[in-house]
Amino acid sequence: MPKFKQVKNLKIPGVEPPEKVCSDPNCPWHGTLRVRGVLLEGVVAKARARRMVVVQHVYLYYDKKYNRYERRSKKIHAHLPDCISVKEGDVVVIGETMPISKTVKFTVLGVKRR
Repeated sequence: MPKFKQVKNLKIPGVEPPEKVCSDPNCPWHGTLRVRGVLLEGVVAKARARRMVVVQHVYLYYDKKYNRYERRSKKIHAHLPDCISVKEGDVVVIGETMPISKTVKFTVLGVKRR
């Protein structure tokens, strides 16, 4: 592996590239994985597996019958590149990618708040 690997510009506002360099092919910054589709923000619920986190995304759903919003949440499995370090409780930005495994279709792009 070369000492310096070029960082791709993802052109996503508010997301800075990581300082660490990794050799993960499924990294959107240093690998060949492309980010397309939905960008979501959520809280890391679990970070126990290697290179994978579970992100809880909370959103509002409008109920027509009662004319009000209700809060719903969804747990999303996301790939965690080696160059990004997160803990449980961190607010992260995830982006949709091609399917990496059976349940993983998102990747972590950066950390908003720790």
